[in-house]
Amino acid sequence: MVVGAVLLLASVLLSVLLGLHRYGMPELWQAYRHFDGSNDHLILTTTRVPRALVALATGACLAVAGAIMQVVTKNPLASPSVLGINSGASLFVVVGLIAFGSSLTLGGMIWIAFAGAIAAAAFVYAIGARERGGFEPVRLTLAGAAIAAFASSVTSGLMLLHKQSLESALFWMIGSVADRKLEHLADVVPYMLAGLALAMLLSGSLNVMALGDDNAKSLGQRLLLSRAAAAVAVVLLAGSSVAIAGPIAFVGLVVPHLCRALVGNDHRWLLPYCAITGAILLVAADLASRFVLMPKEVPVGVATALIGVPFLIRVARRRKHE
Repeated sequence: MVVGAVLLLASVLLSVLLGLHRYGMPELWQAYRHFDGSNDHLILTTTRVPRALVALATGACLAVAGAIMQVVTKNPLASPSVLGINSGASLFVVVGLIAFGSSLTLGGMIWIAFAGAIAAAAFVYAIGARERGGFEPVRLTLAGAAIAAFASSVTSGLMLLHKQSLESALFWMIGSVADRKLEHLADVVPYMLAGLALAMLLSGSLNVMALGDDNAKSLGQRLLLSRAAAAVAVVLLAGSSVAIAGPIAFVGLVVPHLCRALVGNDHRWLLPYCAITGAILLVAADLASRFVLMPKEVPVGVATALIGVPFLIRVARRRKHE
C-alpha cells in the first residue's frame, strides 16, 4: 500500500509536469505560491492539476466498481459497462445536446450523464430481479448487455440524424479527462466518496457472496440487502465517473484481476488496492496519451482500450482452458 501510494503520487506529479509544455517543481510551486496570471501558471492551475485529479478519482472509482460487479454477477469479465451505465449516460448526453444545443455546458452535461447512468442501472436491476426477490447473476448480466445494446443503437441513430449539433459530444463519448475543472470534480466528489465508503463497508459481505448463494445463505448472509447495497455502490462509483470523464472502458475489468494476483480474493484488502491501482493506471494512461500523436492528444479512453482489449482476450482464453 505504501509503495502504491508513492507510485500514485509520482504519477500525479508527472502528469502535472509533463506534456506539450514541460515544467519543473519550482514552476508548480510558484504557480500556487505566487500566481501571476501568466500562461504557464494558468496551464498548471486550471488544466494540468484538475486533469490529474479527475483521472485519479475516476480510475479509483471505476476499479472498485469493477471489483464489486465481478462478485455480484459472478462474471470475471464484468465491469461497470455490464450494467449499461456507459451507454445510458451517453444516450442521455446526446438527447440533452439535441434538446439544449450549444447552451448545454459541461457542468450540465455531467448531471445529465449522471442521470442517464442511474436510469440505466435501475432498468437493468429491475429486469434482472427475480420474482421472489434477489438478483440472478446471469439474468443481470444479460439484462445489462441488452440495455447497453439498445442505448448504443439509439445513440448511434440520433447522432446520424443530428451530426452538426453532436460533434461536441464525440470527444466526451470516447472518454476523456481533458478540459475538466475542479468545480466539475467538486460536483461529483461527494457521490464518489459515498460510493467508496459503502464499498469498503460491504467488503466482508462481498467475501461471503463470493462463496456462492447457498453458502452465503447458510452463513446468514442477507443476499437481497447485500446485492442492493452493492448496486447502490456501483451506481454511485461508476455513475459519477462516467458523468465527469465519459465512458472510459476496461479500467474496471483490468485492475481487479491485477490486484487479485497481488493480494488474493479478500475484498477487505482487494478494494483499497483496486482504488490505488486504478488511479495509477488512469493517470499513467492519460499521461501516455499526450505523447502518442504529439502535439495532438489521444483521448484517454483510446489508451485504456489499447491496454484492455489484449487483457480481455487473455482472461477469456484462460477461463476457456480452465
